[in-house]
Amino acid sequence: MIKIRKAFPADAAAIAPLMLSAMEEIIFYFMGERDRQKAIALLTYLISQPENQYSYEHIIVAEEDEKIIGQICLYPGDALEQLRAPVRAYLRKHFNRAPALGEETHAEETYIDTLAVDPAAQGRGIGKILLLYVIDLFVHRYGEVLGLLVEKDNDRAKTLYLNIGFKPTGTVHLFDKTFEHLHYS
Repeated sequence: MIKIRKAFPADAAAIAPLMLSAMEEIIFYFMGERDRQKAIALLTYLISQPENQYSYEHIIVAEEDEKIIGQICLYPGDALEQLRAPVRAYLRKHFNRAPALGEETHAEETYIDTLAVDPAAQGRGIGKILLLYVIDLFVHRYGEVLGLLVEKDNDRAKTLYLNIGFKPTGTVHLFDKTFEHLHYS
């Protein structure tokens, strides 16, 4: 049976590889190098800490047989700069980097930063379960708008989002890529 729950700091090591799978190129850009182990260590640290955009505080996980098989990370768009400050500080201290991070969200939405499912659990609807959970919680219960970015050429993910009810609102250019910005309200 699949259980949906809030993440805890102790989940960081299990969540980090999943999150990395959703944003590997971005994390490598942040670090200025292509080292998967360092990327997982970076994310494990950030996930385990409060008050940053990748914190356990903003993550909901799907768990089966006490193993995390999916994660969705989302936070208020108007808090992006505040939540990014610890990420920037960590990158400066540990990677001597101050990369341009771009504007991926805005104040009028709760932003879904990452959604990822363990490869062994893909094709079972875990991503859809997580999306429906956050739609129920944030849109139906709290009356918020959910927003996300999907790469323009990622037809599989885009189809999932559109079939659930997300609507295109425009395009965003980040990290030399074009993304579609989608909303659910």
